[in-house]
Amino acid sequence: MNFPKKVVLLGPESTGKSFLSERLAKHYQSVWCPEYAREYLLMLGRPYTADDLLVIAKNQTELAEQYTIDALTKQVNTIFFDTDMHVMKVWSEVVFGSCDPWILQELKQQKYDLYLLCKPDIPWVEDELREYPEQKVRNDLFAVYKELLQQQTTAWTIVSGNFDERFNKAVKAVDALLR
Repeated sequence: MNFPKKVVLLGPESTGKSFLSERLAKHYQSVWCPEYAREYLLMLGRPYTADDLLVIAKNQTELAEQYTIDALTKQVNTIFFDTDMHVMKVWSEVVFGSCDPWILQELKQQKYDLYLLCKPDIPWVEDELREYPEQKVRNDLFAVYKELLQQQTTAWTIVSGNFDERFNKAVKAVDALLR
């Protein structure tokens, strides 16, 4: 049995991760795993806490496992993930100044084949969940993600430009992975 290659999209808020994940999955006739946090936070009905981030992280891990099983069943060559524990670590540390040990342990154990780091060079799109519209903050968060990726061994590349340019750069990176 061939296991699908796992590709994660990372980056600050409003950098097109969900849109690009879905578009790539369609292009490769594959599947993509959405971000659990969005669903959870929309139903929460109160400001989130550090404990909520742990709930989100655990459910995201479970969701990723379910989508991986789905990808195996469908025998696709690639699965795209809208997020991973890097996001949970950064989010926890930025908002609450620390990260739960469970998230850090899960971050060490997760196994992916490629990261696509989305640069914050497209316009911010406001929605009820996004918190950091300032370009300086978006750039600072991008730098944090970039530094995290530089500290690990999984292949990664930056996707930037308009939506078509991002898509084309992502396809080039994924095609290289699949060769």
